[in-house]
Amino acid sequence: MLKLIKEIREETGAGVVDVKKALDEASGDKGKALAILKEKGLQKADKKANRIAGEGVIVSYIHADGKSGAMLKLLCETDFVAKNSDFQELANDIAMQIVAMNPLGILVEDITDEMLAEEISELKESGLEGDDLQNKIKELKREKALYVQPFVKNPELTIEELIKGKIAAIGENIKVDSFVKMDI
Repeated sequence: MLKLIKEIREETGAGVVDVKKALDEASGDKGKALAILKEKGLQKADKKANRIAGEGVIVSYIHADGKSGAMLKLLCETDFVAKNSDFQELANDIAMQIVAMNPLGILVEDITDEMLAEEISELKESGLEGDDLQNKIKELKREKALYVQPFVKNPELTIEELIKGKIAAIGENIKVDSFVKMDI
């Protein structure tokens, strides 16, 4: 049981007591316990979402080929958390995500038709129209929104779920404020 608790703690960052409660609730089933912790973590993150995130870090990530990079401003509530290694790792992971997946905005609502003008034009030229065209545009917007993209290191998580997991583990609101990606 202790080995399982340790494994789950390493995977989730959850506290020993929370892991033990989840395992008890799941009758020792690791998969069910992870699902319970995820649900509880998301609930904790939602409660913290309105708290002011006025501290944070600016990180950069340059791809190994030296031809693409990103700068990210990731916010949290306190300077103490901004210096935390888990928070720093999250910032670096998100910056890498930006280079790998080329999002155009943070949320789906941030992606405008103007940002996708070239893709929309190609879709129209291919004969797509009406509801089919609108559905494809919605799909493109989801692909280009950072928070709903699958995390490149673990595609079972979206970036939003990754952030909410850190919020639950660290105990502070965390949010992406802005980013920029550059390519040669």
